[in-house]
Amino acid sequence: MPSSKEYLDFILDCLSNLDNITYKPMMKEYLIYYNGKNIAGIYDNRLLLKNVDNLLSIMNEYILEKPYPNAKDMVVADNLEDSKYLADIFNFLYERLPFPKKKEK
Repeated sequence: MPSSKEYLDFILDCLSNLDNITYKPMMKEYLIYYNGKNIAGIYDNRLLLKNVDNLLSIMNEYILEKPYPNAKDMVVADNLEDSKYLADIFNFLYERLPFPKKKEK
């Protein structure tokens, strides 16, 4: 089931206290970027976070799911309407994830 634009708008609203949140549509789903780093994705109207070490230490719940068959496990975001909590998670992930590799022409 593709993700809806309404769900994307809801997530962007939940992240509105963070600067530099962008998204890219990808095959009827959305990749979420924070300051240029891919932090999360919206798949089947679920916000899934990149899975990094020690993420459990700051989350209330820690459920792993695959966004699509044969993909790496991602963490289902909880407490979406708590913007401070969500911002803390995005900042935690930002500090631990690499920037995307530049494509050579």
